[in-house]
Amino acid sequence: MIHNNTVLSIEAVAELASVQQPPCLSLYQPTHRRHPENQQDPIRFRNLIKELGASLGEKYSDSEVGSFLKPYEDLIHDQAFWEVAQDGLAVLSGPGLFRVFRLQRTVAELAIVGDNFHTKPLRRLLQSVDRYQVLGLSLRTIRLFEGNRDALDEISTAPGVPRTITAALGDELSEPHLTVASYGGAGQASTPMHHGHGVKQDGVEIDAERFFRTIDRAVLEHHSRPSNLPLILAALPEHHHLFRKVSHNPFLLAEGLTINPDAISIDELRERAWQVVEPQYQARLAALARNFAVSKSNGLGSDDLAQVALAAAAGRVATLLIESDRLFAGRLDGPTGLIEPEDSNRTKNDELLDDLGELVEKMSGRVFVIPAGQMPVQTGVAATYRY
Repeated sequence: MIHNNTVLSIEAVAELASVQQPPCLSLYQPTHRRHPENQQDPIRFRNLIKELGASLGEKYSDSEVGSFLKPYEDLIHDQAFWEVAQDGLAVLSGPGLFRVFRLQRTVAELAIVGDNFHTKPLRRLLQSVDRYQVLGLSLRTIRLFEGNRDALDEISTAPGVPRTITAALGDELSEPHLTVASYGGAGQASTPMHHGHGVKQDGVEIDAERFFRTIDRAVLEHHSRPSNLPLILAALPEHHHLFRKVSHNPFLLAEGLTINPDAISIDELRERAWQVVEPQYQARLAALARNFAVSKSNGLGSDDLAQVALAAAAGRVATLLIESDRLFAGRLDGPTGLIEPEDSNRTKNDELLDDLGELVEKMSGRVFVIPAGQMPVQTGVAATYRY
């Protein structure tokens, strides 16, 4: 049975980068969230499969080609899969491996057979500085969202993150909590926490604090630290004070959204969240450009592709900026850092910046794929060195 919802993560991309046995098939295409546009998605997918088949046919027999493409053919007939889509799709396969990623950002159509996977579009999502998460919080339950400036989707929480106060506190949930009004229901104003319930109300407030502490620890451990994404709190005003009082999450932004996310559409939630994130996004891009300029002026940076490649192989690159959607034909020899031109005798469509990004990450450097208009140089790469 096809596993058709791989979570996009640093670990998932690292797994793909570790595969060295060809052929490595990489298929990318834009998809559509709504009918009737999404009816064309399986047709476009089939056309891209034909491109993969043509590339494979240059080197492999018909039976081998059929075997390599079978998981893709199976996916076409999975009707439920095509009924739920985001803005992009990535399907990558190799010997013993088949991974499908739904993407929050559209991607260019691409069908590549190479000696390794084409992972740059996945890195662009992981390394984009416009990504963030939203924690929707009430006294009863939580919701978690992940997005960027273009899209926002509710995501499944990790197994260690309780979704409700009952799941979080279990038998420790106080009796009074079950007898008081529900606070902050969908689309409703929250009932004030001082309406004269006396001892019962004290129990509710204690439960709320314990619930918020539990959620804060779980979200930090299972989502914020692994993703390194800024976290926006979306809750009614009175819940902000208590949650921030108990929170130890360094990724929690000082500015939040004083709204119950259940009361607005997800598009409105995305617009409000982006208003919070955008100033930080612009500041981070400016800082990356400024740091490169300072480093280069001190002899600790370069925008020359050949020089950057040599420095990457030596482990000198601390930070690498790659221009989004920039392609260079060729292949990087990892041990030496030498750039090899495209060779007709080697599997086609190796992508140089893919190789460079993987090499920098293997050497514990940081890679950022950023928009062309925000790049501090015109060459497509900008590296700051450790020494």
